[in-house]
Amino acid sequence: MKARLTHLSADGRADMVDVGDKAVTARSATASGAVMMARATLELILSGNAKGDVIATARIAGIMAAKKTHESIPLCHPLALSKVEVDIAPDEKLPGLILRAICKLKGPTGVEMEALTAVSVACLTIYDMVKAVERGMRIENIHLVEKRGGKSGTYRAKSGRNKGA
Repeated sequence: MKARLTHLSADGRADMVDVGDKAVTARSATASGAVMMARATLELILSGNAKGDVIATARIAGIMAAKKTHESIPLCHPLALSKVEVDIAPDEKLPGLILRAICKLKGPTGVEMEALTAVSVACLTIYDMVKAVERGMRIENIHLVEKRGGKSGTYRAKSGRNKGA
């Protein structure tokens, strides 16, 4: 069977996938990423002396972004998410912050894009709030860690791809 891009019609036009006849199943997706920074910048964030509560603000931004993914990604369906969780943890070894988002729903389509959007926007929020102190921060390794449900079943990223996140 030849692989094909599902968001392109037979003649190559961008096309929203019809999920109307797909089974409603429990689906979840987990995405991860990292914001790498100088040790002093991480210490500033953790001390609470940065521009507001950086971690709490980034967490809320990620949750809000997941809920509005269809407004940013042209061919995504609007979804009634049942759960969005964004965890942000310091990693002294990097140094930096590790982000992980989990999205869940019962529906006819997956939530991978919502989880990836949550991580991406949370990372960007951290950068925005801290850029006055360090413009050289790096957002790295945003990727899908796992997805469950639907016809294709479970996918897990190979462990070697998760370095730093």
